[in-house]
Amino acid sequence: MTTITVAALQLAFTEDTAENIRNVSDLVREAASKGAQVVLPPELFEGPYFCRVEDESLFATAKPTAEHPSVLAMQALAEELGIWIPTSFFEREGPHHYNSLAMIGPDGEVAGVYRKSHIPDGPGYEEKFYFRPGNTGFKVWPGAGTTLGVGVCWDQWYPETARAMMLMGAEILFYPTAIGSEPHDPDLDTSRLWRRAMIGHAVSNVVPVVAANRIGTECGQRFYGHSFICDERGDMLAEFGAEETGVLVATLDIDQARRHRAAFGFFRDRRPELYRRLSEDV
Repeated sequence: MTTITVAALQLAFTEDTAENIRNVSDLVREAASKGAQVVLPPELFEGPYFCRVEDESLFATAKPTAEHPSVLAMQALAEELGIWIPTSFFEREGPHHYNSLAMIGPDGEVAGVYRKSHIPDGPGYEEKFYFRPGNTGFKVWPGAGTTLGVGVCWDQWYPETARAMMLMGAEILFYPTAIGSEPHDPDLDTSRLWRRAMIGHAVSNVVPVVAANRIGTECGQRFYGHSFICDERGDMLAEFGAEETGVLVATLDIDQARRHRAAFGFFRDRRPELYRRLSEDV
């Protein structure tokens, strides 16, 4: 039987990058002590979610993969603990800037970088000012006896992202996130929608999903947490509410998920020849 223990972290962040990395590192250690082989921190955990405003001075916080403090810290920690840490960070490559994720393996090396494909643009989430659309395509990595697929935040709303990673062999989907209140509509609480979208990916692809979000209030914008781990049926194995700081840990039965996926026949019964419209512009 193939099983894997995974973890999602939930916490608030401040302007102090070193403190944020220390806090994430403490929770990573806690997760590893509970047997986690893959530990998922939230999106852009080096600091506050800066994309709520357009401020050109913030481009100075972007760094190349090999120099970014979040990546360097998680590389050392992954090697020390012998675990995988999908690490979200603000990447600079020459004149270009990306919302990126370094997949760091238990040897402390970066197995590859994924650049967020879908970039939102709206009140409180003005990411198009900072990030180019990713040019890596979707990516998956063999690791911990299975295959790991990772989308970043806005990617998680797109069924195409999940299905593409599944067709590439993913057996668990991970989504680091920074999402909360909607400045244009204070009465809109998307936390229910956010969970339902990813649970839908779990059910329609028969795959476990791990989601890690931040909490806390940053300049009036409240981040609503609700991080979770669900199985291939979409049933919750572990979940937080809107305020908890800590570690979610669950053990997933990969062999069982494979059997269930085969039995449902979703991939057997696909009709790609009918889906041409999906790849055309609206």
